[in-house]
Amino acid sequence: MEKLNYAITYLPPVSFCLFIMNEEIIVKRRFTLKLKSGNLKENMELFQDYFHLQNNFDMIYRTIEIGGKNACIYCLNGFAKDEVLQKLLQYFMDLKPEDMPKYAANMCKKIFPYADVSLQDEIDAISTALLSGMTILLMDGFEQAISIDCRAYPARSVDEPEKDKVMRGSRDGFVETLVFNTALIRRRIRNPNLTMEIFTVGEISKTDVVISYYKGRVDEAMLKDLRKRIKNIKIDSLTMNQESLAECLYHRPWINPFPKFKFSERPDTAAAAILEGNIVILVDNSPAAMIIPTSIFDIIEEADDYYFPPVTGTYLRLSRFIINIVALLLIPTFLLLMNHPQWIPPRLEFINFAETVYVPAFIQFLILEFAIDGLRLAALNTPSMLSTPLSVVAGIVLGDFTVSSGWFNAECMLYMAFVAIATYSQASFELGYALKFMRIILILLVQIAGIYGYIAGIIFVIVLICRNKTISGKSYIYPFIPFHWKALLRNFCRVSLPTSEKR
Repeated sequence: MEKLNYAITYLPPVSFCLFIMNEEIIVKRRFTLKLKSGNLKENMELFQDYFHLQNNFDMIYRTIEIGGKNACIYCLNGFAKDEVLQKLLQYFMDLKPEDMPKYAANMCKKIFPYADVSLQDEIDAISTALLSGMTILLMDGFEQAISIDCRAYPARSVDEPEKDKVMRGSRDGFVETLVFNTALIRRRIRNPNLTMEIFTVGEISKTDVVISYYKGRVDEAMLKDLRKRIKNIKIDSLTMNQESLAECLYHRPWINPFPKFKFSERPDTAAAAILEGNIVILVDNSPAAMIIPTSIFDIIEEADDYYFPPVTGTYLRLSRFIINIVALLLIPTFLLLMNHPQWIPPRLEFINFAETVYVPAFIQFLILEFAIDGLRLAALNTPSMLSTPLSVVAGIVLGDFTVSSGWFNAECMLYMAFVAIATYSQASFELGYALKFMRIILILLVQIAGIYGYIAGIIFVIVLICRNKTISGKSYIYPFIPFHWKALLRNFCRVSLPTSEKR
């Protein structure tokens, strides 16, 4: 024993490890921290040290007497539902010693008239329950703690999402409370095959993550792989909610900006995706659903297409496709023609610069690309009461004076204004910025190599999209690759399903 060195390390809040080190052997044993056997005073002292009650003003505890036994109730201020807790306390006060069961399990069965209850004896499980908003009851003589679910989640009301505006349809949207979001999906799919699996991610944050799918339609291989990926996540916390989870699930190359996930704040979009066989991921504290697998056609598609007749829905969908392609190619094409005015047909000579160009066109476009993002960031941080007048100042005054001063030409301002507005024809911020990066690359290539750079840039964009894969490993541009005519028709046209296909 003299040759062995001992080192004890405490790893809050779960456990501690004892490492016994020798020259060649390292032995690691894990001990779970549990409640002191039925001694209320010792258990309260353990809670006092473990939860740092003297420093946490919002962690409330109160000692009471239940049926002649001393007890202590712990809860978080702001989570406990006062009326339920009050009824429980009134019921406890009326209990007599002869009514008290001998074991905690019998007490859960006979004594509790309200709420869901469970038994816990490990500190880490008790900590997770308490910090999740549950009420913890410790009693003298009971070796287990009783977790009482009488939570009242702090949440805002369900309202129309600011980002995913509704043209026609339900005006409810996801909120930051997980159970509300699952209820919004359950309300639309009243079928036992709708499954909601919950996971806990984050060693410190212990964030709840739910994957929702429809049994019988989901890809079982992809579902199994997703479960494995979520269980293998080793991270302290999901600081940025779904984006942190997305980066943990899929480590994509930084050079490829096209999104792998579709985000939506609309429950009808999430419900439709589930019925189509996709998987919807919900993260607590996030007001959006993450839909996988996602191709580029899924990202561009909107739920509003299905709230109108097929002809109108097809028009809206095709318009969205065309506008995104024009937003990508308009400025590089215009720059190419301005660098080679002899290529402009006589009937289109009016598109040429009407005034003297003092700043090269490609520099104007690059400045405007960054200026638009600057105005967008400024709008996010502008108080709502000042957003309208400041937008007028930025859009009219700055635009007019920059043109009159010679920094920018009116044609450049016009085309860049169209591109800035066209970016919002689809809801995905990620896809909008991906197209923006591709457009900047095209501008630089056109300026450097002319028509050859233009062709090379288009080929680069196509190859980048084609080489992309969904999180399930399938083609990012299906049904082009592999080619599937009926699926392609459904992506471009809003068609009515035959009665036989409506399941």
